[in-house]
Amino acid sequence: MSADLAIETHNLGRIYTIRNRRERRIRKEVVALRDVNLQIPRGELFGLLGPNGAGKTTLIKILTTLLAPTTGWARVAGFDVVREPQKIRPRINMVSGGEASGYGLLTVRENLWMFAQFYGLPSREANRRIEELLRRIGLADRIHTKSSDLSTGLRQKMNIVRGFLTDPEILFLDEPTLGLDVNAARDVRRFIREWLDAHPDRTVLLTTHYMVEADELCDRVAIISQGRVLACDSPEALKRRLQRDALFDIEITAPNGLTSAMLEALPGVRKAVLTDDDGGARLNLILAADSALPGVIHVLTERAVQVRHLTKREPTLEDVFVELVGRPLAEEEGSDEQ
Repeated sequence: MSADLAIETHNLGRIYTIRNRRERRIRKEVVALRDVNLQIPRGELFGLLGPNGAGKTTLIKILTTLLAPTTGWARVAGFDVVREPQKIRPRINMVSGGEASGYGLLTVRENLWMFAQFYGLPSREANRRIEELLRRIGLADRIHTKSSDLSTGLRQKMNIVRGFLTDPEILFLDEPTLGLDVNAARDVRRFIREWLDAHPDRTVLLTTHYMVEADELCDRVAIISQGRVLACDSPEALKRRLQRDALFDIEITAPNGLTSAMLEALPGVRKAVLTDDDGGARLNLILAADSALPGVIHVLTERAVQVRHLTKREPTLEDVFVELVGRPLAEEEGSDEQ
């Protein structure tokens, strides 16, 4: 592994075996990860973008030495996750969205100080970092508040501070803004970016469901689905993949039996996504060229579907995801994360 790499994986795979307890035999195997190859340089904010069940959390568990891979290997901070976990753990930290870490009877300062002691941080230095980080994330006025009295958003901010408190070489953020309101999520994203700017030798691996979050924060993004990495590049480079296509958003009246499959059967229609929208529907189109649009309009007219509004736009990460995975992220969030 190169000294410039914070994380490297080679043909990494993980299979969960589900056994029949009575018959003591394997009932089925679930492939959570398959042939994952990643190289993440030091100093990068790297994003994993994918639906529930894609394998994001499984990958995080392997990289944080909580789970062993079935195939392949992974190195973090230059050390093998299976053979050298004790060398990795002091160098990393992890924060998950929606977690209920800490003790409710302890104040914010007391909870954070306790976690600092687990890493052997001197008490004076721990208190200095706690005060600085709480101030930067906008939580300084709650330093003496019991964590049980914090709102969900403020408690998650405390958890975010806990992740940065030990000044880790590599920080894993697993859905850190999950469940936060818009303002709290914006505060957390700004805090992450500012911390990395101040510590250019540190690395963050971020998993998220939110396209905007990935686009705003990440230097590079890997789109993962069903355990496979489908694409890996900067957000801008991924979006350039679709600049050769024509993208349209169309607001229509009730679909009257119209389906995405009908439209995708038309010449030049690469992808059509139809979703309900306030008494009507919204149609997102990826076309090979503008010339394919009249055929779509003709089908709409045949089914007595009226166009309320039509917009041509630039590609987004959501469009890239739809092209690679085959459906919007929101439609895949019903399955459980592996």
